[in-house]
Amino acid sequence: MPGGPRQGRASGRKTTLAKHPEPVEGLASIPALLQRNATQYANRPAYREKEFGIWQCWTWAEAEREIEALALGLIDMGVAEGDFVAVVGRNRPYFYWAIVAVQSIGAVPVTLYHDASADEMAFVMEHCGARLAIVEDQEQVDKVIEVQDGLSKFEQMIYIDPRGLRKYDHGKLHAYSDIQEKGRARRADLLDELEARRGKLDYDSICVMLYTSGTTGKPKGVVLSNRNIIEASKSSSEFDNLRPKEEVLAYLPMAWVGDFIFSIGQAYWCGFCVNCPESADTMQVDLREIGPTYYFAPPRVFETQLTSVMIRMEDAGRTKKWLFDHFMAHARKVGGDILDGKPVGAWDRLKYGLGNLLVYGPLKNTLGLSRVRVGYTAGEAIGPEIFSFYRSLGINLKQLYGQTEASVFITLQPDGEVRADTVGVPAPGVEIRIAEDGEVFYRSPGVFECYYKNEESTKSTKDPEGWVATGDAGFFDDETGQLRIIDRAKDVGKMANGALFAPKYVENKLKFFPNILEAVVFGNEREECTAFINIDLTAVGNWAERNNIGYASYQELAGHPRVLDTIREHVEEVNRSLADDPMLGHCQVHRFLVLHKELDADDGEMTRTRKVRRGVISEKFDDLLGALYDGSDEIFTKTEVTYEDGRKGSISATLKIVEAAVKPVEDARQVAAE
Repeated sequence: MPGGPRQGRASGRKTTLAKHPEPVEGLASIPALLQRNATQYANRPAYREKEFGIWQCWTWAEAEREIEALALGLIDMGVAEGDFVAVVGRNRPYFYWAIVAVQSIGAVPVTLYHDASADEMAFVMEHCGARLAIVEDQEQVDKVIEVQDGLSKFEQMIYIDPRGLRKYDHGKLHAYSDIQEKGRARRADLLDELEARRGKLDYDSICVMLYTSGTTGKPKGVVLSNRNIIEASKSSSEFDNLRPKEEVLAYLPMAWVGDFIFSIGQAYWCGFCVNCPESADTMQVDLREIGPTYYFAPPRVFETQLTSVMIRMEDAGRTKKWLFDHFMAHARKVGGDILDGKPVGAWDRLKYGLGNLLVYGPLKNTLGLSRVRVGYTAGEAIGPEIFSFYRSLGINLKQLYGQTEASVFITLQPDGEVRADTVGVPAPGVEIRIAEDGEVFYRSPGVFECYYKNEESTKSTKDPEGWVATGDAGFFDDETGQLRIIDRAKDVGKMANGALFAPKYVENKLKFFPNILEAVVFGNEREECTAFINIDLTAVGNWAERNNIGYASYQELAGHPRVLDTIREHVEEVNRSLADDPMLGHCQVHRFLVLHKELDADDGEMTRTRKVRRGVISEKFDDLLGALYDGSDEIFTKTEVTYEDGRKGSISATLKIVEAAVKPVEDARQVAAE
């Protein structure tokens, strides 16, 4: 591994090769944890789902019976040990049961994004050789049927929602409930076989295969063992003192490793309840009704919630707006210190208490975060201002740093030691080293087994001693001992004058403004930084409505002169902030344009987890990028887009290039000196 960790400087922690931990007796697999929970927590709620406006509940004992029935039904269908089974759908108990049922019979669950295109689903299903797919509804059934002729091993499909499927050929298409009923009917005949298969599972058995988001290329199948998932879940649960009484809301994509750890790994280890919202549209209402005590959301969710708050405050009356601004200013001053247990004066505490009564408490209740005891964000860097906003309300929001290949956890932030600019200390059992070029390496019991059918990538990512290259650049903060991630190692570069170029840092500062949904900053090996920007249609549309500005489309609103002026003001505010940072003063944005379309995963510009594909965007919009650097005032462009029904089309627009004021780099140096 070129530039590997053995050539780098150590983190100051032990660097001996980690031993493989042994399982707690009798708990060597997720199905084994299910058996324990069905006995130890038999009558405690395991799953809730809101359907038709009513919360349905299953205890651990009831969930175990549902999973057993499906597992027996799968054996009856002929699913063999080692088979790969695709699971495609939104967060519902049925799919979590399907994952554990598949594990129980010695097969391997492979979760897919439910909003993936048919071609994306085909790649994953063919790559893993899935024989069976368990899907949600007609939409997913149609996707699989569309590509099934190109799937060499695919044989049968199970669906949950029967609506629209009555006239389909049911020769190889089965209802989920029917498979369970067949399993129950044949329990006496097949139970010994199920128990025998369950008994073979150990720490080295495959628990799940999850595919990477494919930021830089085709997704890779990450093979995770029971050891990986259970050890990561056990150590992280102990770190935050998670208990059986926790309540979580399962709403993130099931194909993402974070949902797997929170909704299966930690849920089964701790025995807490997983709550599934009715739909994406009702998620915020369902969040308030459940009031989770343990909550995770990627930065985009927190950004969206903050945007909603700011929009409501713009529409509020003068008194309400004054109260919000006044007490939020005080919260930003002392809220974080109070949360961390640091000394705060009596008057400031009293004023904060009044603010909690009038502003913070009602706001947390509106957001559904009143009961959060432990909250995390990860997936990409969160803007410091956004992070501090939530902590100032008294929400124990922390950052973690992780990867699919690590079974999520690489670093965690301890209570009372939370900072906006770091991602914490090594998680329990994790060792970290920094290479000479700044790349972060780690090893732990959670380190993945391999990339499926990709020995070359496995060897280039994980060395024989178990050290994994993250692809991220970072360093340990001398003051706190916590890890700071600068950016993706491949994205960190140098400007033409040799100054550091870290685009993600600048992008996150831009996205703090509710009007900016997405930003992509360029500048590597160039004299100046420039940016593409997406407006947030909700926030800017609300502003347009308040100001009696009519518009017929996103494109028209994005190009409105007053919108461009507002975005320019935001960019210039970020530039002034960057001028205070001697390391990144050169990354001020000189010119930008507001894109005529939102960056979209269906168009290949983002991953399904909403990560920007920087290379794809640079290539796709190379004409726009050229205009940002050749002195043009505007540029005409035509872009292919994908509509919701899968049809292709194109949109054209003339985009204005906007100049933004910057502070000379010398000013930044002077500020640092002062």
